[in-house]
Amino acid sequence: MTAPDNALLDAARAKAREGGRLSRDEAVALSLGEDFHTLAHLAHARRMALHPEPVVTYVVDRNINYSNVCVCGCKFCAYFAGPGDERGFVLSEEELDQKIEETIAVGGTQILMQGGHHPDLPFSWYEEMLARIKERHAIHVHAFSPPEIAHFAKTFGLSTREVVKRLKAAGLDSIPGGGAEILVDRVRSAVAPNKCSSAEWLRVMEEAHEEGLRTSATMMFGHLETPEERIDHMLALREVQDRTHGFTAFIPWTFQPENTALSQCRPLTAPEYLRTLAVSRLVLDNFENLQVSWVTMGARVAQLALFFGANDFGSTMLEENVVAAAGVRFRLSEEEIRRVVRAAGFEPRRRLMDYSPAPAEYAD
Repeated sequence: MTAPDNALLDAARAKAREGGRLSRDEAVALSLGEDFHTLAHLAHARRMALHPEPVVTYVVDRNINYSNVCVCGCKFCAYFAGPGDERGFVLSEEELDQKIEETIAVGGTQILMQGGHHPDLPFSWYEEMLARIKERHAIHVHAFSPPEIAHFAKTFGLSTREVVKRLKAAGLDSIPGGGAEILVDRVRSAVAPNKCSSAEWLRVMEEAHEEGLRTSATMMFGHLETPEERIDHMLALREVQDRTHGFTAFIPWTFQPENTALSQCRPLTAPEYLRTLAVSRLVLDNFENLQVSWVTMGARVAQLALFFGANDFGSTMLEENVVAAAGVRFRLSEEEIRRVVRAAGFEPRRRLMDYSPAPAEYAD
């Protein structure tokens, strides 16, 4: 990894300042060579050009893991339980109903629902779960990341597009961007060899967009990838977004190594997180929204992130299990999110998954 030459860095800086589209080499140059504060200034200027009002959005929701049983065995995961493990669970109808009702009771508008790659549940189980939720609860269902959809397709002999269509028909409203990790197969084969490939992840998202479902996109970084591979991840997302315009937001977050098979990795520092966040705002010129990761970085760093390109504070996340299993347990109530955002000089505003304003009954 060598420092970029000054001419390339100067050209990249000028293009970023003018709002131009960065090439791979220019993005790498900014990532590796730009001054920290200049990078923040460039990213914040881009954010304000996209969202001139001094508003930071957030959503009230809950992360629900319907099961932790998984055959993937990803090296970065401290939450899963293999088949037969006594720690494994599948939520009952009653448990799921209770979690959703608790979310609605505090004004929640959506649930983010994901699980492992369960080897034994039939596809009808997932369809029936969605149908029950929509029958019983007025809630947006943001569920089943691309690796889960690829797992369903492989397990049940369906195409990924058929899976998406059937889940949508059963009640699925949108798809979370989980399971992306780093969209470079060298990295994926090392950290998650049993999970879908980069191309499969991207194809599922493109198919979902074509079928009328909006999705988010994530990047888990700070493990076995290089800075250049982080840029490749962003460029792969940018290419799909050029075609579909179906991604609502990008959410980069740092790998938490404790209790995982990659515990030799060191946690990234706040400046490393903020640099990557700022670069993503400059590279992803066709993404409207960039989300902070207070769950992994805490409230103070997330507050700083509002000046490194981010315009969204994510969610209240009334429940979060996966990151907590890796030893990181930051928690913020809605009141605390609003206080942190206001202290940074912005106005907090509730939103829905697609970034439209929350309904009038949730008005500030």
